[in-house]
Amino acid sequence: MANTKSAQKRNRSAERRRLRNRYHRTRARTEVKKARVALGTGDVTSASEAIRAAASQLDHAASKGVIHKNNAARRKSRLMKALAKLEAQAK
Repeated sequence: MANTKSAQKRNRSAERRRLRNRYHRTRARTEVKKARVALGTGDVTSASEAIRAAASQLDHAASKGVIHKNNAARRKSRLMKALAKLEAQAK
């Protein structure tokens, strides 16, 4: 438990940030999950759209400082790699 007034304020600030970060992190995770499901269906166009949405959300979360920029880049890279593999199989 915080004993000083400044520590109490830091706790309140941290809670506000935690809730704000949770919103962006959850949206990014949801879009990534949708992209993985779309990749699993085998439809290249829907997978491409879903991956574009996921990449956008990951970039947004990284720009807000919710996740590290390299974390976002790694996740986007893995999705793009999976999409390239799907496109190669479709040909």
